[in-house]
Amino acid sequence: MRTEREQRLIDTVAWVRIEEGRILCARPRGKDVFYIPGGKREGAETDLQTLLREIDEELTVALLPDTVAHVGTYEAAIPNALVRMACYTADYSGVLAASSEIDEIAWFTYADRPHVPPVDQLLFDDLLADGLLARHPNP
Repeated sequence: MRTEREQRLIDTVAWVRIEEGRILCARPRGKDVFYIPGGKREGAETDLQTLLREIDEELTVALLPDTVAHVGTYEAAIPNALVRMACYTADYSGVLAASSEIDEIAWFTYADRPHVPPVDQLLFDDLLADGLLARHPNP
Protein backbone atom coordinates (compact mmCIF):
# COMPACT_ATOMS: atom_id res chain seq x y z
CA MET A 1 0.00 0.00 0.00
CA ARG A 2 1.35 3.41 -0.96
CA THR A 3 1.47 6.25 1.50
CA GLU A 4 0.05 9.64 0.58
CA ARG A 5 3.60 11.05 0.42
CA GLU A 6 4.71 8.45 -2.15
CA GLN A 7 1.67 9.15 -4.31
CA ARG A 8 2.56 12.83 -4.46
CA LEU A 9 6.26 12.44 -5.33
CA ILE A 10 7.54 14.48 -8.27
CA ASP A 11 10.65 12.59 -9.36
CA THR A 12 13.03 14.67 -11.49
CA VAL A 13 16.55 14.56 -12.86
CA ALA A 14 18.67 17.69 -13.44
CA TRP A 15 21.87 18.68 -15.23
CA VAL A 16 24.27 20.77 -13.16
CA ARG A 17 26.39 22.84 -15.53
CA ILE A 18 28.68 25.36 -13.85
CA GLU A 19 30.95 27.75 -15.72
CA GLU A 20 32.97 30.56 -14.11
CA GLY A 21 31.07 30.26 -10.83
CA ARG A 22 27.63 30.40 -12.45
CA ILE A 23 25.06 27.65 -12.88
CA LEU A 24 22.96 27.20 -15.99
CA CYS A 25 19.22 27.68 -15.45
CA ALA A 26 16.26 27.61 -17.81
CA ARG A 27 12.83 29.22 -17.79
CA PRO A 28 10.20 27.02 -19.45
CA ARG A 29 7.68 28.56 -21.83
CA GLY A 30 4.79 30.15 -19.95
CA LYS A 31 6.50 30.05 -16.52
CA ASP A 32 7.92 32.85 -14.39
CA VAL A 33 10.48 30.78 -12.52
CA PHE A 34 13.86 29.39 -13.59
CA TYR A 35 14.85 25.76 -12.98
CA ILE A 36 17.99 23.68 -13.18
CA PRO A 37 17.61 22.07 -16.65
CA GLY A 38 16.12 18.58 -16.66
CA GLY A 39 12.74 17.09 -16.05
CA LYS A 40 10.50 14.22 -15.09
CA ARG A 41 11.09 10.58 -15.82
CA GLU A 42 8.89 8.96 -18.47
CA GLY A 43 7.77 5.40 -17.73
CA ALA A 44 10.62 3.14 -16.65
CA GLU A 45 13.42 5.45 -17.78
CA THR A 46 16.65 5.42 -15.79
CA ASP A 47 18.14 8.64 -14.47
CA LEU A 48 20.64 8.60 -17.35
CA GLN A 49 17.97 8.08 -20.01
CA THR A 50 15.84 10.86 -18.53
CA LEU A 51 18.78 13.23 -18.29
CA LEU A 52 19.93 12.66 -21.88
CA ARG A 53 16.41 13.03 -23.29
CA GLU A 54 15.44 16.11 -21.28
CA ILE A 55 18.63 18.06 -21.97
CA ASP A 56 18.42 17.30 -25.69
CA GLU A 57 14.78 18.47 -25.68
CA GLU A 58 15.38 21.61 -23.61
CA LEU A 59 18.81 22.85 -24.62
CA THR A 60 19.54 21.21 -28.00
CA VAL A 61 22.84 19.70 -26.85
CA ALA A 62 23.88 16.09 -26.40
CA LEU A 63 25.28 15.10 -23.03
CA LEU A 64 28.21 12.69 -23.23
CA PRO A 65 27.02 9.59 -21.32
CA ASP A 66 30.53 8.52 -20.26
CA THR A 67 31.02 11.83 -18.42
CA VAL A 68 27.79 11.80 -16.38
CA ALA A 69 28.45 11.89 -12.61
CA HIS A 70 25.96 12.07 -9.73
CA VAL A 71 26.48 15.11 -7.49
CA GLY A 72 23.56 14.70 -5.13
CA THR A 73 19.85 14.12 -4.69
CA TYR A 74 17.70 16.76 -3.07
CA GLU A 75 14.14 16.78 -1.74
CA ALA A 76 11.89 19.71 -0.90
CA ALA A 77 8.21 19.98 -0.06
CA ILE A 78 5.94 22.14 -2.16
CA PRO A 79 2.18 22.52 -1.75
CA ASN A 80 0.62 19.05 -2.12
CA ALA A 81 3.83 17.29 -3.23
CA LEU A 82 7.41 16.33 -2.52
CA VAL A 83 9.94 17.13 -5.23
CA ARG A 84 12.98 14.87 -5.55
CA MET A 85 15.76 16.04 -7.85
CA ALA A 86 18.70 13.77 -8.72
CA CYS A 87 21.51 16.02 -9.96
CA TYR A 88 24.27 15.12 -12.39
CA THR A 89 27.17 16.85 -14.06
CA ALA A 90 28.21 15.96 -17.61
CA ASP A 91 30.16 17.28 -20.55
CA TYR A 92 28.25 17.99 -23.75
CA SER A 93 28.58 18.47 -27.46
CA GLY A 94 26.77 21.11 -29.47
CA VAL A 95 25.80 24.70 -28.81
CA LEU A 96 23.60 25.57 -25.83
CA ALA A 97 20.34 27.12 -26.99
CA ALA A 98 16.80 27.35 -25.69
CA SER A 99 14.47 24.91 -27.44
CA SER A 100 10.84 25.43 -28.35
CA GLU A 101 9.79 24.53 -24.78
CA ILE A 102 12.28 26.92 -23.13
CA ASP A 103 11.78 30.70 -23.25
CA GLU A 104 15.10 31.70 -21.74
CA ILE A 105 18.39 30.35 -20.42
CA ALA A 106 20.54 32.23 -17.91
CA TRP A 107 23.66 31.80 -15.82
CA PHE A 108 22.91 32.31 -12.12
CA THR A 109 25.06 33.00 -9.08
CA TYR A 110 24.01 32.42 -5.50
CA ALA A 111 22.49 35.92 -5.48
CA ASP A 112 19.85 34.56 -7.90
CA ARG A 113 18.80 31.81 -5.46
CA PRO A 114 15.39 33.42 -4.74
CA HIS A 115 14.46 32.99 -8.41
CA VAL A 116 14.55 29.16 -8.35
CA PRO A 117 12.28 26.59 -6.64
CA PRO A 118 12.99 25.28 -3.12
CA VAL A 119 14.63 22.04 -4.27
CA ASP A 120 16.98 23.98 -6.56
CA GLN A 121 17.82 26.31 -3.67
CA LEU A 122 19.19 23.33 -1.72
CA LEU A 123 21.57 22.58 -4.60
CA PHE A 124 22.62 26.26 -4.70
CA ASP A 125 23.45 26.04 -0.96
CA ASP A 126 25.69 23.00 -1.46
CA LEU A 127 27.42 24.47 -4.51
CA LEU A 128 28.17 27.67 -2.59
CA ALA A 129 29.49 25.70 0.40
CA ASP A 130 31.72 23.67 -1.95
CA GLY A 131 33.11 26.86 -3.50
CA LEU A 132 31.66 26.06 -6.93
CA LEU A 133 29.02 28.78 -7.14
CA ALA A 134 29.89 32.48 -6.92
CA ARG A 135 28.03 34.41 -4.25
CA HIS A 136 27.47 37.49 -6.47
CA PRO A 137 27.92 38.36 -10.14
CA ASN A 138 31.32 39.73 -11.05
CA PRO A 139 31.29 43.51 -11.41
